[in-house]
Amino acid sequence: MSLRKHVIFAVFKRNFLSYFSGVIGYLFIVVFVALGSVLAFSDQFFANNIASLDQLNQYFPLLLLFIVPAITMSAWADERKTGTDELLFTLPASDGEIVLGKYLSVLAVYSVALAFSLSHVVVLFMLGHPDVGQLFANYLGYWCAGAALLSAGMFASILTSSTPVAFVIGAVLCAIPVFSDRIGAILPDFLGRHLSASRLFQNMGLSEQLRDFGLGMIPLSGLLYFVSICIFMLYLNLVMAARRHWAGGTKGTQMGWQFAARAICLAVILISANVVFANWNVREDVTSEKLYSISPTTKKVLSELPEKRRILIQAFISPEVPREYVPVRTTLLGLLRQYDQAAGDQLDVRIVNTEQFSPEADEARTFGISAREVQTERAGKVVTDSVFLGAVVTGGVDDEVVIPWFDVGTPIEYELTRSIGTVTETKRRKVGILTTDAKIAGGMNMQSFSSDPEWRIVTELKKQYDVVDVSPDGPITGDFDVLIAPLPSSLTVPQMKNFVDYVKSGKPTLIFDDPMPAFNPQLAAQLPKPSPGGGGMFGQRQPGPPKGDINLLLNELGIAWDKGQSVFDLVNPHPQFASVVQPDLVFVTERNGEGEMAPFSDESEVSKGLQETLLLWPGSIRPREGSQAKFIPLIRSARSSTGVLPFDQLISNHPLFGPQMLPNPKRIIDANTDYYLAARITSDVGAGLNVVFIADMDIISNMFFQIRDRQMYDLNLDNVTFVLNAVDELAGDKEYIPLRKRRAEHRTLTTVEARTQTFVEKLQQETEEANKDAEKQLEEANAKLNEAVEKIRNDPSLDAQDKQIRIQMTQRSLQQRLDVDKVNIENAKEKKVRQEKRETEREISAIEGRIKMWAILLPPIPALVLGIIILCIRVTNERNTIVPERLVRDVGKHA
Repeated sequence: MSLRKHVIFAVFKRNFLSYFSGVIGYLFIVVFVALGSVLAFSDQFFANNIASLDQLNQYFPLLLLFIVPAITMSAWADERKTGTDELLFTLPASDGEIVLGKYLSVLAVYSVALAFSLSHVVVLFMLGHPDVGQLFANYLGYWCAGAALLSAGMFASILTSSTPVAFVIGAVLCAIPVFSDRIGAILPDFLGRHLSASRLFQNMGLSEQLRDFGLGMIPLSGLLYFVSICIFMLYLNLVMAARRHWAGGTKGTQMGWQFAARAICLAVILISANVVFANWNVREDVTSEKLYSISPTTKKVLSELPEKRRILIQAFISPEVPREYVPVRTTLLGLLRQYDQAAGDQLDVRIVNTEQFSPEADEARTFGISAREVQTERAGKVVTDSVFLGAVVTGGVDDEVVIPWFDVGTPIEYELTRSIGTVTETKRRKVGILTTDAKIAGGMNMQSFSSDPEWRIVTELKKQYDVVDVSPDGPITGDFDVLIAPLPSSLTVPQMKNFVDYVKSGKPTLIFDDPMPAFNPQLAAQLPKPSPGGGGMFGQRQPGPPKGDINLLLNELGIAWDKGQSVFDLVNPHPQFASVVQPDLVFVTERNGEGEMAPFSDESEVSKGLQETLLLWPGSIRPREGSQAKFIPLIRSARSSTGVLPFDQLISNHPLFGPQMLPNPKRIIDANTDYYLAARITSDVGAGLNVVFIADMDIISNMFFQIRDRQMYDLNLDNVTFVLNAVDELAGDKEYIPLRKRRAEHRTLTTVEARTQTFVEKLQQETEEANKDAEKQLEEANAKLNEAVEKIRNDPSLDAQDKQIRIQMTQRSLQQRLDVDKVNIENAKEKKVRQEKRETEREISAIEGRIKMWAILLPPIPALVLGIIILCIRVTNERNTIVPERLVRDVGKHA
């Protein structure tokens, strides 16, 4: 028997209109939207400073525990309570049509509630520029999750004639998928603490199924999961609706067991289908940047694979991984399948399920892929799992690239595509690393008499290039595609000459230098060269050989660099770190403000498209007047909040303990100056120039690789990307630059930033005024001292010896007073600055509080207003239906 649309629509219309005929329905929607606002725009939302619904995504399953039972509790229970269910089932309609009509009605009510919650999106667009595609996926996930749980709520309603009981039962049924990922913690030890059991319950969880939707993807497995719940629960609704036909008969018990068996079979079929589709890992990427689809660069590399060479990718992957590595494993498997399909017969993919102590694990170790010990929390305890997540790409007998570990922040597609491109090259390009005191290529440490490991940047370059050490002790004549020179300011006089001669030859060179390298402050350009051996007694070091003149290099490049100044930035775009990150850690990112220019230049592929970098005590370079070289600023700091700090105000060179940081240096903003932290320098004059100069050595320290790999502190920095882009640009290998830069756009709360910027500027002005007042008072105190000394010196009644004695006594007395005055003036200045800082923080907190208040209060208003309008219309209609004579008679009786 086919379903009749007009019958389904009649049932749908009756139930849908009945829900909105009273105020209670609107009240539930208002509460739903209000709770969503509280969850979406929490304090953490403003701390993260990202225009997205991440906070709501995290708690939305809990929100469904309220709204779903509230909508469905009256679907069947009211019918049974009032007895209209018997009338309903006597209509010329099948049980399936009635069940489907009721389900569509509650689904429509939920859709209306979700439509009212679109006010969250309006608030996001008022605060920033969110990703429209990601928001679409978010709301599709919300709708699918609600649609699935509504069928469970309806089943709860058909079990009872009491709406409160239906609400409770519905909440309990919905809690099963909502909390299934936590069930493993309360099961017996042999189940709950077994990784496979935990993964099973995790996959059954609503949060896990909504994860891809939250990222901006539409997974086929997620859609099937929600459809499966809906089909199964609607079948149970249909069984209960048809129960009246057979429950009282002679075969009632037999029919009950029969329908139970059918339900079990249906569950098995649906679960099997979910397992099959989960392994397919088919997902539609709807993000604006298409972050989860194979990029054009990858497609190009795969389409150009040589016909006579077959590429083999062997991925050694643990069958079960801790929860935080599930997205890594899923993405890796999905990409490998897409590579296999896109490359055809030119590429083979071998996925090896690798467990600890298995033959597969031994095979992985032959390639240098070993298990990593990963700590995770399971069953309320911190446990350690041995996990394999590595791959080896082979293009021949001796041509392979090993990726030993894919971490949570590893750009998987970039790693795979670059490895494929590397093994298909007939000859690798060569990168030379100049041997300097920075020792980024590792080597013997004569001070500790131990071997220093190579920096992560060198390890990363070896995946794509042949990397060799280059000595500056003699003429540099190697055939390099690019030479990397870390801290050339540490070179000796003859070494500097050899290096400058190489740069003058026009060969590609990447230069890092630093006024204050955080990884080793003793290598600061301003300080003398340390001794290559150990220190003397009491830590006193023997002087090293004199440094070469860095100006020889700067003059050749046509740039100016004050090696005794470092750049600071008083504005931190990450509020959660505002109290712990000092201004010398310069976050370079897009700023809103008058006169602000783009922080990353679009003129060069090295910096084009980057979003944020972090530099530590960087220097500033600028082109010299009259220079014929082309100077392209790659990274520039913000004008409104940056300045420079002299080295002697930042560092004190202690005779025993070496360089020491000075507390609370005086910082003055120069809003009229551009500070260029990195630049591309080229010239066609003579042999030419082909240089990238970066005024910060710490930009490629190991810390930034760790931040990228582990996604530490929720930072998504482009430090590694920027440096690797510079190497590729200079080496003439630009193919992977677009792929490496591929990432989500940094979508901050621009409105909040603009509102708070005023108070940050006010704080800087107050700080400058406090510094000026302190300087003025100190100048007056010094003037009094000089005036007293001059008065004694000009007294004709005193001989020279008396003058000398009195001057010394006066200087000693006034100097003591001056020292006390200095302390008092400095304390008063610091007190004023602290007070202004507290007031600024209060103002910023007040602004965020007001924005948060309106973000929470505004979304429920449309539903509330509509509910009031409907209530007024209903009251008016009721009064209009009353006979006027009765109203008059009633009034007369009361009179």
